[in-house]
Amino acid sequence: MISKEELKERNGKFWTAFQKEMRNVRSSTGRRVNWINYPLGVKDAYLRMETTGKFTRFSFDIQPKDDGVRSILWEQMTELRVVLEDQMGSSGVWSEFDSVFAGRNVSRIYWERTDLNFYSDTDLPEIQAFLKGKLIAFDAFYQEYKEILITLAE
Repeated sequence: MISKEELKERNGKFWTAFQKEMRNVRSSTGRRVNWINYPLGVKDAYLRMETTGKFTRFSFDIQPKDDGVRSILWEQMTELRVVLEDQMGSSGVWSEFDSVFAGRNVSRIYWERTDLNFYSDTDLPEIQAFLKGKLIAFDAFYQEYKEILITLAE
């Protein structure tokens, strides 16, 4: 069992290393990007990266206060599903009502690997590669279609 302090240190090392790995990677537009806090420009939509002993996940979460806005954004994403999944290189898991966070419905599209363990040092390079690949692929998709989503969210 790992202590809270050890977990905090491991997390810090991993995400710092990941940030260094992504530092020189440019967006598909040629711009520099803060990949850890990817700028979507859509209020209450987030890219999330998680890794635990059981899974590594890359997700696009839609969770605006207004459920009508969430529904419109979700509908647009489902219309773009084929394009997104083609860009990502695989099918994602699409969950219109994935969870409730702070009283808001969360719609989530995610890609997950359950064969990677954050606590295994030998898996860390593969976890980084998975997240890096998904971020770069999502960026290529998002730069092409972001104006539609930003407009719908306003």
